[in-house]
Amino acid sequence: MADYQPIVSGGAKPWTATTSGAVTGGRVLVESGSGTVAHAGVEAADVVGVAAFDAGSGAKVTVWPLDGVIHELEASGAIATGAGIVTDANGQVKTAPTSIATQAALGTLIGTALTTAAGSPTLKLRVQGRR
Repeated sequence: MADYQPIVSGGAKPWTATTSGAVTGGRVLVESGSGTVAHAGVEAADVVGVAAFDAGSGAKVTVWPLDGVIHELEASGAIATGAGIVTDANGQVKTAPTSIATQAALGTLIGTALTTAAGSPTLKLRVQGRR
């Protein structure tokens, strides 16, 4: 996905970081080092936001925060409305493997599905970022 903006920013302001590997706009990022970000892995607990555009390794990228923001993210598989959302490989998202409360306690819950993700090849899902 080239350029990306959240559906509703809720007044949140994006910030800039340096990538430690190539990233894709619209995918979830984690802090990968001091001032650097990379795609989130499976059920990451250190999520910082969503990439605003594609960027190569070592490049500056704009990061949209998660908290209180409605994002349209790329799901790795089918997801039902109302499901808890966690990260999957390569910055995609998936249904939480346990309850929303459990995932929140683990620090891996990034939000709740506002729509259903279904179809192929790209599954788009609206997610209300954690609060």
